[in-house]
Amino acid sequence: MAIDPRAALDRFIAALEAHYAAVTSRRTDDDPQVDDAYDVLADAFEVYDEALLHEHGESTPFFLEDEDLGDDEGDEDDDDLEDDEDDYDLDDHLDEDED
Repeated sequence: MAIDPRAALDRFIAALEAHYAAVTSRRTDDDPQVDDAYDVLADAFEVYDEALLHEHGESTPFFLEDEDLGDDEGDEDDDDLEDDEDDYDLDDHLDEDED
């Protein structure tokens, strides 16, 4: 059964808000509420992305890292990500929006 992308988007947005609330009210460095909110957010994102692809043939520009990758797998991709992160400065983009 196909999931309605709009319903999946609503769930994804709610998961983003719940994750933010968990992070801002964190009681300890390893607060289980933050971990739980992370898992719910990741799941909601995947459902939304799949629903969007199934219904409209489109996907988001984001991806989730597979935490189950072995030490040897994905190392090349990790190096590419680190290079990309060096090139992208969020503060530069935030300043542009303020102008």
